[in-house]
Amino acid sequence: MARWLWRPSFAGFTIACAGFWAILWIFMIGLGSTSSIHKLAWVFLGWVIGFFVAALGRLVYPAPKSTLMGPKRTVRPGA
Repeated sequence: MARWLWRPSFAGFTIACAGFWAILWIFMIGLGSTSSIHKLAWVFLGWVIGFFVAALGRLVYPAPKSTLMGPKRTVRPGA
């Protein structure tokens, strides 16, 4: 069974996404055409809206304490 080297968190996910978008924007500004940059801007805007709606949802309705990454539970027959 594989183990995580670190505990996944929303903050880590946010930092990774910001790094990805920064690299993508640098690449597109350097090599992309004006048309492709404008298309990427619309995709980025949609992603930002979705990200903030998801973050708001996490604040209003936090994730459950038990997840699939937690210890395995066994079900006793007849319980």
